[in-house]
Amino acid sequence: MPARAITISRQLGSWGSLIAQMVAQRLGYRVIWRELIHQAARRACVPEVALATIDELGLLGIRPSSQARAAYHQAVRQVMEELVAEGGVVIVGRAGQVILHGHPEVLHVQVVASVSARAERIARRQNIPLEAALAQVTTSDRTRRNYLRRYYHARWDDPLWYDVVINTERLTPAAAAELIYLAAMQLPRIPNLPEESEPKP
Repeated sequence: MPARAITISRQLGSWGSLIAQMVAQRLGYRVIWRELIHQAARRACVPEVALATIDELGLLGIRPSSQARAAYHQAVRQVMEELVAEGGVVIVGRAGQVILHGHPEVLHVQVVASVSARAERIARRQNIPLEAALAQVTTSDRTRRNYLRRYYHARWDDPLWYDVVINTERLTPAAAAELIYLAAMQLPRIPNLPEESEPKP
């Protein structure tokens, strides 16, 4: 049996969302992304937090209260745990790598690429100047970095939060999805191997 759930943390322009969809299709899983935000916001009765969370670039200027955010984050944790119990889900973003860290049947994946590669992809996709795309990438990176640090006291770029880190600078989305699929199929069966010993002189 494959991993019950996969969390995918991704940088803007890294193709992480597309890869998540491809992995889910391969495994017959559901992709959980913005619906998790809305479900948690409804459960906590704080719809303004959903708008602020989706507004990754800060264009709407919404500033929910600390109480609303606390209620929202508690609801996110509850919803994620329920999703894992159901199984068959790929959870995109929302600090899943931290909230579900240590769960034996959850695979944690980070998808990255260089700033320049991501800006070029955004510029092509949105047909905007490279400078504007670069501004989006840097703003998104800062927002995600600050989110993890503020609410979970964690570094987004700490590799120990992840089982697999994939750089899509040279890998296609299909190749990246295949790597995640293989890891997901093996995760529950990985044995506890003895610690590697130092070579004798």
